[in-house]
Amino acid sequence: MRYGQFCPIAKATEILGEKWTVLIIREFLMGARRFNELQRGLGLISPALLTSRLKMLEEQGIIVKRKITGQKGYEYFPTEACEQLLPVLVAMGEWGLCWAKHNLIDEDFDVEFLMLYLERSVDPDKLVGDDAVIRFEFTDLEQQNLFWLLVHDQKVELCVKDPGREVDVFFKGTVRTMTDVWMGDRTYKEAIKSGDLYVHGPTALTRNISSWLKPSIFGDSPRTPQPAAAAS
Repeated sequence: MRYGQFCPIAKATEILGEKWTVLIIREFLMGARRFNELQRGLGLISPALLTSRLKMLEEQGIIVKRKITGQKGYEYFPTEACEQLLPVLVAMGEWGLCWAKHNLIDEDFDVEFLMLYLERSVDPDKLVGDDAVIRFEFTDLEQQNLFWLLVHDQKVELCVKDPGREVDVFFKGTVRTMTDVWMGDRTYKEAIKSGDLYVHGPTALTRNISSWLKPSIFGDSPRTPQPAAAAS
């Protein structure tokens, strides 16, 4: 894509303006390094299109591709050019919170996407002990409504089947409620008090959940009313 203009916005858009590209960069900045990790965070993208976008980003110096030592496949690493885009993406997200949130529909509240980001948000250092099991039950889902996050040796793993271990903290509510709380649109205290969210576990873990289950990077971002035209 070329716009035929010397404007730096146009030149940046020639790289970043293709469908999915900004979201692929988001995944790199959130820690994804392998093809399957990128697919988890991107959901609807086809493998062929993801492969094409990765090739383009490598050619543009946004990422570097490296063979995995002793294994099949590759890992991808963000370059400085990629990392410099973090404030740009944060600014885009904050704009979206203020001016695009009215476009949210029920289908946007994807439990697999939510669980990926909850998995990334757990800080093992802030949990008590070396191991922990955190269970989520989503009351608005008929199928696959239970998920577990297993914490062991500083690693966090998502499990969709009962691991057969004692659970340390239970969360029960809708996907929308858990999303709103993690995003910072509601507080845990308010969601629990209203009955929309049930949390059970040791007081040491439930007193300040956000200390070990880190909120979204937009948790403290300003929210403003949606545009008057959209509201009407």
